[in-house]
Amino acid sequence: MKKPVYIFSNGELKRKDNTLFFENEEGKKYIPVNGTSEIHIFGEVDINKRFLEFATTSEIILHFYNYYGYYAGTYYPREHLNSGYMILKQAEHYLDNEKRLELAKEFVIGASKNMRQAVRYYINRGKNLQDIENEINNLEQHIDECLQIDELMAIEGNIRQYYYEAFDEIIQKPEFSFVERTRRPPKNNLNTMISLGNSLMYTTCLSETYKTHLDPRIGFLHATNFRRFTLNLDVSEIFKPIIVDRVIFTLLGRNIIKADDFEKTTDGLLMKEKAKKAFIQEFENKLRTTIKHRTLGRNVSYRRLIRMELYKLQKHLIGEEKYDAFVARW
Repeated sequence: MKKPVYIFSNGELKRKDNTLFFENEEGKKYIPVNGTSEIHIFGEVDINKRFLEFATTSEIILHFYNYYGYYAGTYYPREHLNSGYMILKQAEHYLDNEKRLELAKEFVIGASKNMRQAVRYYINRGKNLQDIENEINNLEQHIDECLQIDELMAIEGNIRQYYYEAFDEIIQKPEFSFVERTRRPPKNNLNTMISLGNSLMYTTCLSETYKTHLDPRIGFLHATNFRRFTLNLDVSEIFKPIIVDRVIFTLLGRNIIKADDFEKTTDGLLMKEKAKKAFIQEFENKLRTTIKHRTLGRNVSYRRLIRMELYKLQKHLIGEEKYDAFVARW
């Protein structure tokens, strides 16, 4: 099974014959071509055309992150599974407001139910979150009434706002208080963790999209434009509460990441490399974790669940089976 590779050091990615390696002043580290699905680059890394050509033929995706660990962009190799028919079907469902709304609503419903499941999990463990669960549930009832994507996005934003209010009760650490959602740059420790986790979720969903017939440029909840991938953002909404947020709760609950793992800079808050590596390790552990699939009757990993979600979307687009978003059982 192919695995992702993470690079934190500065150096150069190179090709030699039919192998890839990373080189810096500490030496060379070879990258197993047949065992690598994608490379996540956090350091200052030089790449040349020969490397990119070989990465393309080897179907290896490159994800780039900036100095603060936020997603910067992706080198997305020529799509080996790309289907003209599927692109037409995606475009058809995007351009038809009714068809687009049907899918967009399902992404929001799936995200909302997974957020509500997370809140319910902690209510059952004595956390005072009943009011938040009720607010999320009330907003959820209005999703089907939306006639425009903007209305739907507004409800999704309000649901997520209530959901984030639960974090302080769940975490109960003043140095990791939520306050409000801030981005680019995040203004406190918890927001820094959320931003890193969401970036990893976006790139994971993008990598899994590459293994399907779907085009990542055509989403349904998030507007398609000339500048970015959007389908991975749609699918990420479903999985952020059950992967990213669980990782955050685990790391803070076990004191693996602490307040002194962050430092202020002129442009924002920086998570130190040791903490960043711990976060990514826990994130990958979560993706490898298996659960019993209700339909298949066998164990599947969370990474596989993301791919299966995309397969379900493909079936919906070609008229085989209506799409229903995945909802976790905490």
